[in-house]
Amino acid sequence: MDSFTIAAVLDSALASRPEARAVVAASGAWTYTELDEQAHRAAGALWSLGVRPGDRVAACLPNDLDIVAAFHGAQRIGAIWTGIGEALTATEQRGLYDQCEPSVVLAGPRCLLDTAERIDPERWAELLAGADAAPEIAQDIDAPAGIGFTSGTSGRPKAVVHSQRNLLLPGAVLVANRGWGPELRKGDSFPLTILNMMVLSTLLTAQANGCAIIMNRRDVDGVAEWIREHRVTVWNGAPAQLYDLARRPDADLSSLHEVWSGGSDTPDQVRADFAATHGIVPRATYGLSEAPTVVAIDPPGTEWRPGTSGRVLPQYEVAAYDDAGHRLPPGELGELRLSGAESGVWARDWRPLLGYWEDGRVRPPAPGSFATGDIGTVDRAGWLRVLDRKKMVIIRGGANVYPLEVERVIAAHPEVTKAAVCAVPDPRLGHKVAAVIESDSATLDMDELAALCRRELAGYKVPEIWRRVPALPVNAMGKVERTRLTELVTGAPVVAEG
Repeated sequence: MDSFTIAAVLDSALASRPEARAVVAASGAWTYTELDEQAHRAAGALWSLGVRPGDRVAACLPNDLDIVAAFHGAQRIGAIWTGIGEALTATEQRGLYDQCEPSVVLAGPRCLLDTAERIDPERWAELLAGADAAPEIAQDIDAPAGIGFTSGTSGRPKAVVHSQRNLLLPGAVLVANRGWGPELRKGDSFPLTILNMMVLSTLLTAQANGCAIIMNRRDVDGVAEWIREHRVTVWNGAPAQLYDLARRPDADLSSLHEVWSGGSDTPDQVRADFAATHGIVPRATYGLSEAPTVVAIDPPGTEWRPGTSGRVLPQYEVAAYDDAGHRLPPGELGELRLSGAESGVWARDWRPLLGYWEDGRVRPPAPGSFATGDIGTVDRAGWLRVLDRKKMVIIRGGANVYPLEVERVIAAHPEVTKAAVCAVPDPRLGHKVAAVIESDSATLDMDELAALCRRELAGYKVPEIWRRVPALPVNAMGKVERTRLTELVTGAPVVAEG
């Protein structure tokens, strides 16, 4: 890994099968030779715009060929890549833009940013057509290469900075661990503006000399169509998508050898239903933006254990710790912490995230193992189980919703006294978002609150369930007792599992 760079990730396939397909997307397909040429053009186009090593390049683009070429091009000139989600509102997109301060924003049709750095598709096409070659840039595998946005308990995004080393390592391990080769046709429908997905698509498939199938649809009909038409062998989806496909026995998924379920905990019943319908047992995963990507996954085949999120991958060491920072014995419950493996084939290959991008520089993380914020267990065989989250995150259909972010929007309404947001269990999505409102106004309109949220928040963050109460439950300190919120919404008491 020490000498391997993203600039060289296509080299093996270019030497052994240059005319094999490297990527398939909505607008067409490229061979490895064509992807290499397009990456060179993208590098030259970015260089012509003044992008230099260490500058940020942001993309707010759909899942298609352009975003793949632009990513590879940015890496070849030492730029730091980041994505801005198309589904976000103008306010949310602007927040990410302000945080990373990019030199260039590659803008697609759903980019709502109006900035001097914006490059629209027509201008980008002109730059690609007339681009001169960018100079050869010395690559440092441990320099900042990508920014992935996550969030803390407050809902404010954190800009996680990773090196090329850590962006390449997941693909290298998974390809070796699962025995993949040129026959791999990996399909992904999650947005490639998510850094983790760029890692698990084009970087991973290049290391297998396989093909990345970049889907532009996430609905059940669209996913099934992509899998059938492009003979996808490995597909990565959210539990809600598996839930839908399990109820579609007519969907032709016969090309699949492996199905992953990621983004949130996968109910055991969803796994069982999918296997009963399509004859393949989904592989559950546990991942982190700070890793990046997959930390634990079920082994290849059919083995799985109820309630778990797979086995820890060999480049990592994951263990539970108590509140005093002491490591707990295997199987005991505590906060999960992540560090690099000290033994085995992948020993000391993983390095902690470089830090967080703040005020134009990288703020290093705290020393020692990385605290995930998740409460769980890891047994002696490496099976990982997440039981709760320290963070107040609601995971709806694989997407994170942070209550405080939503609450701030609702509380801005003049007739709202207090607002609290909680999760309500849902068999398909995992959870739905519910809002509990305290107000003494006789004229408060819940539809008006919903419209306010739709203006300020991405659609998946808007509460689907609204309840008005005389007073929110609070403790002696005046803080909302969040454990009672779900009961207020559903009328059913929440029973803690023993």
